[in-house]
Amino acid sequence: MATHTQHNAPLEVYFCTFTCYRWLPLFEQANAYSSVYRWFEHLKKDDCLILGYVIMPNHVHCLLYPTHSKKPLNLLVGEGKRFMAYSIVNALRKSKKSDLLNKLKQGVTHSERRTGKLHQVFRLSFDARVCFNEKMLEQKLDYIHHNPVSGKWRLVDDFAEYLHSSAAYYETGTKNTYLTHYKEV
Repeated sequence: MATHTQHNAPLEVYFCTFTCYRWLPLFEQANAYSSVYRWFEHLKKDDCLILGYVIMPNHVHCLLYPTHSKKPLNLLVGEGKRFMAYSIVNALRKSKKSDLLNKLKQGVTHSERRTGKLHQVFRLSFDARVCFNEKMLEQKLDYIHHNPVSGKWRLVDDFAEYLHSSAAYYETGTKNTYLTHYKEV
C-alpha cells in the first residue's frame, strides 16, 4: 500500500481503500458501519461524489469523485478516518471490549502517545488509485461488489444482498441516497 501520497486532483475517480489496524474486524466488533455512512454524508456536503462502496468487517473500499480542490482527497479521507475512529473506540468502550481496546492502545507509538493519541484504529495511510477510464472504473466496481463473497469472506450468498455495499443500487436499482451513478460523472 502506498503511503503518504498526496491526491490533490479534483474531477478524477479514485479507488480508495483503508484498513483497520492489524486487519482487526473493528467495524463488525463495534457495529460501526453507521460511522462510514456519517462520513458519506460529510463527503456529500464537501461535494465529493460516492460512486460505489463496500464496508467490510475490517476495511472499506470506495470509489470517490472529488468535484473541487477546496478539500483534497487526503484531507477528506483523513477526516473521515479520525471521526470513524472516535466512533469505533466509543462503541468498544460501551460494549466493554477491553481486550480489543488494549490491542489498539498497543499500536500507538511513543511519539503519538505524547501528542495525546490513545488508540491506533486504522493503518496509518490509505490507498488511492486514479481510475483512468470507464473500463478500469467498472473493474474496480465489480471488485468492490464481489468482495463480500470472495476469498475467506462469504458474508452473503448473493453479493447484491450484502447490506453495506452499493451492489444492490447497481444490480437491482435499489435506492441509495449516498450514491451517484458513475455514468453521471
